Amino acid sequence: MKRFAASALAALMLLTVFASAAMAENNTTSVVSTVDIRGPVYNGTSLTDILTNTAYGNGTTITMDANKFAAFYYDIDDNVTTESLSIKNVAGTSGRTIGEDGLIYTTTIGQSEYKNKDVGWGNYSVIGFFADKYIPLKPNDASKLAKLVLDSDDKYTMRTGETLDLGSGYSLQAKQVDVDGKKVWLEFDKDGQYVDDQIVSTDTGNRTWTCEVDNVQGEDNVPVLKVHVNQVFQGTVDSIAQIDALWLIDYANAIKINTSDKFGKLDDVAINGPTITIKNKNTFSLTRDSDQEIGQGMYFRVADSDALRFYAFKQQTTPGTYDIRGTVVSGTQPYTWTSDNFAGFFYDLNKNVGTETLSVSGISGRTIPENGLNYSTTIKSVDYEASDAFNGTYPVLGFFAQKYVPLKPNDASKIAKLVLDSDTKYTLGTGETLDLGSGYSLQAKQVDVDGKKVWLEFDKDGQYVDDQIVSTDTGNHTWTCEVDNVQGEDNVPVLKVHVNQVFQGTVDSIAQIKGLWLIDYANAMKINTSDKFGKLDDVAINGPTITIDNKNTFSLTRDSDQEIGQGMYFKVADSDELRYYPYVQQIIGNETTIPSNATSTNNTSVTPAPVANITETPSVNASTPTETSVTKTPAAANTTATEKKTPGFEIATAIFGLLLVAYIIRKNR
Repeated sequence: MKRFAASALAALMLLTVFASAAMAENNTTSVVSTVDIRGPVYNGTSLTDILTNTAYGNGTTITMDANKFAAFYYDIDDNVTTESLSIKNVAGTSGRTIGEDGLIYTTTIGQSEYKNKDVGWGNYSVIGFFADKYIPLKPNDASKLAKLVLDSDDKYTMRTGETLDLGSGYSLQAKQVDVDGKKVWLEFDKDGQYVDDQIVSTDTGNRTWTCEVDNVQGEDNVPVLKVHVNQVFQGTVDSIAQIDALWLIDYANAIKINTSDKFGKLDDVAINGPTITIKNKNTFSLTRDSDQEIGQGMYFRVADSDALRFYAFKQQTTPGTYDIRGTVVSGTQPYTWTSDNFAGFFYDLNKNVGTETLSVSGISGRTIPENGLNYSTTIKSVDYEASDAFNGTYPVLGFFAQKYVPLKPNDASKIAKLVLDSDTKYTLGTGETLDLGSGYSLQAKQVDVDGKKVWLEFDKDGQYVDDQIVSTDTGNHTWTCEVDNVQGEDNVPVLKVHVNQVFQGTVDSIAQIKGLWLIDYANAMKINTSDKFGKLDDVAINGPTITIDNKNTFSLTRDSDQEIGQGMYFKVADSDELRYYPYVQQIIGNETTIPSNATSTNNTSVTPAPVANITETPSVNASTPTETSVTKTPAAANTTATEKKTPGFEIATAIFGLLLVAYIIRKNR
């Protein structure tokens, strides 16, 4: 019995040792993400220079509508846009300063068809408001708005008692199906609370329930939900209702816009029936290296440069899927997209660097001929974000709208995604882990007693890659970690860390980092001439340049998403006229586009692959890891990590635990 107890205690202690190690590896905070959708770039010596440049406008005004600014609401099928943002050459506008009433935002109610055109619902009123899609509560009054939650032509099969999650807290429940299989009793709820119900018949009328609600921002009889029941089935086992059209607004969070409202720099509001116009009452400056809030999550981003260079952008933080599109093309004329007119392409504002172009030519009808689609990208150089810490520049390559770093400065065939380029300050206590994103992390192992050096460890997926002692009293305070055998290349710089200062206190030992740069070397890729990327399948690599054409003809089919390559698509309008644009998708969070608890029978929708142009913020874990692990295996994805040089004191806890176990067992014999 004593031996059993001793053995059990030994096993328990061993489990404690390894559990502590596991906690040390995994206790890090999750990454927060945002998406910035930008407009065209304006570049000149001053605002006057830009405003008088006819390449940008009419000589006195520059205007961004949905065709130029990808964040603005746009309906490609009906070619509907409602928003515009203009800068005018008014009194007080000079240098970097926009004069009073020189910035003008306008939006006007338009008409859009319901997604399901076959159910006979016609059109509904819509308005973009600071790049979000809203529905006016009254068709010709822009002052009271609610966000559109759902406009769907997907089919959903609901059994009796099942609930369809519509999003934003709204849901629909099939209460019962009648015995004749011709009617269904539906209930509409908000946050689990009853709102309204209706019996919908499929043998008479239009099979539609339009739910109207009172007292929405003071308005009564507001249509908030439309449901079309395609058919009802009463079987011996299941009672089923099939829905093939849904439309819903977020009436519970409807807003009222008043003339006294202020939106960032835009604070002079006028409402004239279906139109809202907002101007700036006061002058303001496009300060170098700044983000100037226009209003409601919309900004001007200004370059850190002597020249005045800026663009408008909308910052999205709500979880969801966002289309980042280029300029809309109508007809068969040749057209070229660059980083100036395709917001998805990589662009560095400070250096005015873009690397990608996409062009179409020779379209006949809806058919792009062989070699009529061309994609090209060329390596350029940009500054590190922490330019004060890291000298020089690094090579960069946009590849299908994602930012990559070539493993060799003049060879575009081997590339790795840029994970991090940051000048943010991070304070790490001894034992704390900084989550760098994509499975990479940095740990402050120890600070020396004199407070001048810190021992750092670089890990991938919790596995040791390399470590370094960085001194702050000599050298450049920087650790450049190089890794071998990355797609066959050795001595590849994969991580740069700049230690700003080190502090050894009586209680805390701290290292302050100000400068981080990291590439995803473990998932580096090699591009071959035999590779295929959607419609683009004829690859040529010439040193720093990749060029890809289409070997075969293909059609811009009406109402379709045509994959160009690697997560880049053409969206084609559902219209007699050929109208299309290129786009990529960026995703925040885990979004499900099909409502849950229901069966979708629509197999025709295209779900493009997401891209990773998302801002990632490293985070420090909340607790100090316990030093218990003795052996760490190097990360094994296309790399051979440096053998770990272990000083030895980090295994003290494990050794002590094993000695104690041995002592207990020996004593109980």
